[in-house]
Amino acid sequence: MSINTYDRALSYDDVLLMPQYSDIKSRSEIDLSVDLGKGLKLDFPLLSSPMDTVSETAMAISMSNVGGAAVIHRYNSIVEQSDMVADTVHLAASRNVGAAVGITDDYLERAASAAEAGAMFVCIDVAHGHHVMMKYALQRLRAMLGDDYHIMAGNVATLTALNDLSDWGADSVRCNIGGGSICSTRIQTGHGVPGLQTIIDCAKTDRDVKVIADGGIRNSGDIVKAIAAGADVVMCGSLLAGTIETPGSVMRDASGHRWKSYRGMASKEAQVDWRGRYSSFEGVSAQVPFRGSVSDILDNLERGIRSGYSYSGARSASELHAKASFMIQTPAGQSESAAHINNRLW
Repeated sequence: MSINTYDRALSYDDVLLMPQYSDIKSRSEIDLSVDLGKGLKLDFPLLSSPMDTVSETAMAISMSNVGGAAVIHRYNSIVEQSDMVADTVHLAASRNVGAAVGITDDYLERAASAAEAGAMFVCIDVAHGHHVMMKYALQRLRAMLGDDYHIMAGNVATLTALNDLSDWGADSVRCNIGGGSICSTRIQTGHGVPGLQTIIDCAKTDRDVKVIADGGIRNSGDIVKAIAAGADVVMCGSLLAGTIETPGSVMRDASGHRWKSYRGMASKEAQVDWRGRYSSFEGVSAQVPFRGSVSDILDNLERGIRSGYSYSGARSASELHAKASFMIQTPAGQSESAAHINNRLW
C-alpha cells in the first residue's frame, strides 16, 4: 500500500483566482482561440461531450458555429455516426467536429468511416484510459490514420497516465475521472482525483500534448479556473444538457414543467439501450429542466470567460496560465462566493 500525501487535493470550489491589475479596456481584446494541433483549431475553448443525450448533429452545428466543437457519440451504428458527421460538415461549412470510438470491436472501422465523412478528429472514449487496451487502440489508430490526424483520448486522472497516452500516440487527453454530475465512479469504485487537482497535476507534463478538463465544470468560473490551472480546453455535458439541440424529446411533468433526459453513458439505462445489458454501472440517469437554445448558454459562457480573463489582466490562455494566482478558500468563503441573500436572517 502507498499513500499520496497531498496537503489538499483540490476541487473547483476550493479555490478562487486573485483579482489582478488589468489594462484591458474592452473584453473584445481577449483571444479565446486555442490550437490543439494537427489542424484542430478552436475559436472558443469548449467541446461538447460524446454522450447520447448531448452530442448529435444539432449540437455539433451549434458548437461549430460558435467556434467550439462537438464529439459525436458512439452509441449508434457506424453509418448513423458518419452521417451525423457529414451533415455537420455540410450544414456548418466547418470540419470542427469529432467522432467517438471505443477500444474494442468496430473502433478501427468506425474511426475510418468518421474520418472519411469529414471528422477533424477522433476521440477514444473510455472511462479508464490508462489501460493496456488504450495503448493498443492508440497505436493501431495512429498507424491507420497517420501522423497528421488528431487523436484525442481519455479519460485519465494522473500525470503519469497523461504522459503514457501521449507516448502511445494521443495528441490531446481528457483529464478527470469521476467528476461529472451524472458520474458515480468515485462512489462505486473508490477511485478518482478531485477535478482541479487533476488539471494542476496533468499541466506539469513535458510532452507535446493538450490537456482537456473534462468533468465537474458547472459554470464559466469553473472554465476560467480550469484554463488558469493549465487546461487548454474544457469539455462539458451537463452545462449543455436540456437544450433544444440535445437529442431526445421535451417532456412535461404533472405540473407542466418541461424537461429532457440526461444520463451518464455508464448508467444502467444507457448500457441497456445500446447493448441490451449492463455490467458495472458508474453513472446515473436524470431529468433536467428544459433550457431553450444552447446558443444562449454558449453566449453567456463566453461573456463569463472573457470577464474572467480580464480579472487576471490576461488577453489569452497563455497569459492566464502565467498570471493566474490561486488562493484556497474556507467553507465560509465558498458560501460567501455564491449569491446568498436568501440565506440571510432578517
